[in-house]
Amino acid sequence: MHYRAYDPDDSADRAALWDLKRGFELGLGSGTGDDAKQATYEEKLTEEYRDRWLDWVAWCVAEDPDCITVAVPDAAVEPSDTTVDADHLAGYVFLLPERLAFVWDAAVLNELYLAPDYRGTGVADDLLDRAVAHAREQDLPLDRVVLDVDRKNERARAVYDRHGFEHWGEMLAKQL
Repeated sequence: MHYRAYDPDDSADRAALWDLKRGFELGLGSGTGDDAKQATYEEKLTEEYRDRWLDWVAWCVAEDPDCITVAVPDAAVEPSDTTVDADHLAGYVFLLPERLAFVWDAAVLNELYLAPDYRGTGVADDLLDRAVAHAREQDLPLDRVVLDVDRKNERARAVYDRHGFEHWGEMLAKQL
């Protein structure tokens, strides 16, 4: 597996990251709740949402070029190149830029997602290790990395448990 920074100026990277983001969002809706939760996540994935999200991602990368690391299967990487077809990113990890650390007074692991074919291969561990190493480079109010994970997402919780993450508060939500 090859790991590198996401490039928001590369159309193949943008398409591949969006495909993974859709998988992330649809997985949240289908794997951790009822039909209403799934419908909520499916309904938000519009073209407008995609464009706004990719613009926000580009802003984050402009703030911190290493905030998103993508995993590229070795077979998809040309020997003299690191470009890849849109369908060939295995996953990504998204650590918010240091400038946003005051949201939680810590580094924020925004998203970690792997395409289903790459789960259980160690890629999630590699991506998480890279995110934690990058978080250690940030000037943070509290020396910690935080994330939210649905309590029903046992696979994700197992990864975070294996890496020493501990329960620290609980996120609540209210419909607006």
